Amino acid sequence: MNRSYKQSHRLTLLTVFTLLMSNNIFADEWTDSYKLEAKGNFSAAAAVLKPFLTKKPINEFALLRHAWLNYSSRNYNDAIRDYQQALTLNPNSLDARLGLILPMMAQGRWREAALHATKVLDVAPWQYYAHIRLMACEEAMQQWNILENHASKVAERYPSDATIQVYLARAYISTGKTERALASYKRVKEMIPEHIEAIRFLNMNKK
Repeated sequence: MNRSYKQSHRLTLLTVFTLLMSNNIFADEWTDSYKLEAKGNFSAAAAVLKPFLTKKPINEFALLRHAWLNYSSRNYNDAIRDYQQALTLNPNSLDARLGLILPMMAQGRWREAALHATKVLDVAPWQYYAHIRLMACEEAMQQWNILENHASKVAERYPSDATIQVYLARAYISTGKTERALASYKRVKEMIPEHIEAIRFLNMNKK
């Protein structure tokens, strides 16, 4: 075995060792981030991910997770920036667009949030979270007729979902359809027997 081969072999082993050590360090950082999140220390959990965001190419999952942690720590502008960067990185990312809706809703930017939810539904017409978040926007903007029509259609697709029935019931109340609201809240109570909102409305409207 000649000298040049031995040197090349040593370099190869050193490269592999370095990569393995690097992967272990990153694995530790992921673990630390999850542990900090579990403790409710969202800002620290986000800070641990910085090495993934400063090297090229940027780790897409790290960027999405960093956005989520910023949202969880109520750093809404930072979360929006992260989600928008993720969309620039991958314009087809439904994860990024769905995530972007959350800090916008938290800031009361209902029309913008609704627009992004609609863009998700253009690609994935029955995406559950896009519908739920769009319903929240419609309620906040008091678009009761739109919400009623929207929730009734989605309820057909998700007949065992209590959240959709709650939005439908609220829309019925606001459009003066008490009997339909009662029917929706009865369905909610069947699914979640201790649901406070449903129980309160049913008790108030006993005959």
